[in-house]
Amino acid sequence: MKLFSQDPAVKRLRLSNPIHFLALGFGSGLAAKAPGTFGTIAAIPLYLLMSHLSLPVYLALTLLIVLVGFYICDKAASDMQVHDHGAIVWDEVAGLLITLIAAPAGWIWLLVGFGFFRFFDILKPWPIRWLDAKVHGGFGIMIDDILAGVFAFMCLQACAYFFG
Repeated sequence: MKLFSQDPAVKRLRLSNPIHFLALGFGSGLAAKAPGTFGTIAAIPLYLLMSHLSLPVYLALTLLIVLVGFYICDKAASDMQVHDHGAIVWDEVAGLLITLIAAPAGWIWLLVGFGFFRFFDILKPWPIRWLDAKVHGGFGIMIDDILAGVFAFMCLQACAYFFG
């Protein structure tokens, strides 16, 4: 069983390059199977570091991660010569951070948010699927996961309201 992607496009990237390292979700995008899920898992330590910050600081950092993500994803895709390759998972990092904005404290809420985000990121209901197909470049790579994060955020907040 192969643990890491053998795709020739992935071999064009270097973990020693900070842009590639981030685009690959700290290396998690190199997983041979389910790189998006591993990219989302890689976002958890970052979330845990940020979760103790005030809401305005958390929002500012998340916005910075999203904005930088447009460039990071575009550059990595260009270097790979493939649009939105599965190994590029910075969009999953940003999507989970969006999902967990103002999430209640506790592992259960982190896991529920993780589940909601993966649900929307994998199934891509309208308009996520449309954006994924029609919008290109770094913005296109990021926008479907941003919207999946927004949908997951709304579901998580509804659960927190009704069950929290």
